[in-house]
Amino acid sequence: MTDVSATPSTPQPARLVLEDGTCFRGRAAGALGSTSGEVVFSTAMTGYQEVLTDPSFHGQIVTLTTAEVGVTGWVPGDNESNGIQVAGFVARRLTHTPSSWRCGARSLPAALAEAGVVAVEGVDTRALTRHLRVRGDMRGVLCSDERASDAELLAEARAAVGVVGQDFTTAVSVPEPWCAEAAELVLETWTPYYDAALVSLRQREDSSAGSAPHIVLADYGAKWSIVRHLLARGCRVTVVPARTSAERILALEPDGVLLSNGPGDPAANTFAVEQIRALLGRVPVGGICMGFQLAALACGAETHKLSFGHRGSNHPVLELATKRTYVTSQNHGFAVRRDSLDRAGLELTHISLHDGTAEGLRHRELPLIAVQFHPEAAPGPHDAHGDFYTSFLGMLERRPDSSDAREGGHAEASASTA
Repeated sequence: MTDVSATPSTPQPARLVLEDGTCFRGRAAGALGSTSGEVVFSTAMTGYQEVLTDPSFHGQIVTLTTAEVGVTGWVPGDNESNGIQVAGFVARRLTHTPSSWRCGARSLPAALAEAGVVAVEGVDTRALTRHLRVRGDMRGVLCSDERASDAELLAEARAAVGVVGQDFTTAVSVPEPWCAEAAELVLETWTPYYDAALVSLRQREDSSAGSAPHIVLADYGAKWSIVRHLLARGCRVTVVPARTSAERILALEPDGVLLSNGPGDPAANTFAVEQIRALLGRVPVGGICMGFQLAALACGAETHKLSFGHRGSNHPVLELATKRTYVTSQNHGFAVRRDSLDRAGLELTHISLHDGTAEGLRHRELPLIAVQFHPEAAPGPHDAHGDFYTSFLGMLERRPDSSDAREGGHAEASASTA
């Protein structure tokens, strides 16, 4: 829970107290007050704005391993959602006077304060990161109230809500379905790096829109870049809330369903597991991050909590078929158990070169592929930009007759997951 107020002109002391009693001290930044959540670190050296606006960080206090944060200020066009999603933010040093023609004069501390997000700077974030690597991600309290004692904050940290057993997807999902094809915000604010793709999309003749693949994106906390990639590849995209039934999704007549990223414990999201299980065999399905974990659970595989997760933009992943290594962007604290894939009818396609955990899968019989990393790469790198989306859209071309799939696919899917 967060209790905040405006930041004064003169910074005041602030503390981060972890549930093991460790205390890190610094200066208040952003909004004043206190906030609690799971404390995690990201090794991304750039892209702090994409990190802060990623819905997968909902309920978490995030620290970055890079020392200087906020040099390019705050640019709304770089957001991955409609606002800052983290519960709190910890930095070594924040830039209060940004230097970028894209941001004007709006700084990162000002954006944090306006969003009511409690933050602290002046913390030895490398020491904090090493502590979390050794002890694992843990609950904590970030507080700028000097009246609260360390003992009181420790008690609050130990009583804080963690992520194990928590389904946070409905807190960050869209409230109603929407058609991304008409969402000018998604197009107009995208980085100039993709101008050529967007120009091509805008110049597409209206007569071809009806033949464009229709993708339903199940929003468990989707990053906007997923929508942007689908639009740039000529798709029509309908984004639906996390708790949309399989029947309502199929009623939209999608050519494929893409399961998004999102926060919380995948095993706690029993609605999505049943939703996906009912879709399997009736429509091609792809999954990203949380979508990867939920798809595996729907097939009968298992997940487990990682000690300190994979968060950053420098995670190497090996594609087993080609022996090609991708450097990928990742943000997850749970993993799919590799030893549970075979009995679930799943084939391992990618592994992490950090710890060997599962990073990609496909179903042996049904049109299902999924990856644990973020192929939309926001923040970068761009190694895996094309391959996943090309493979996913390729499944649509091999899709059986829709009436046959709807009549017989559900029984086939149920048998495969029994």
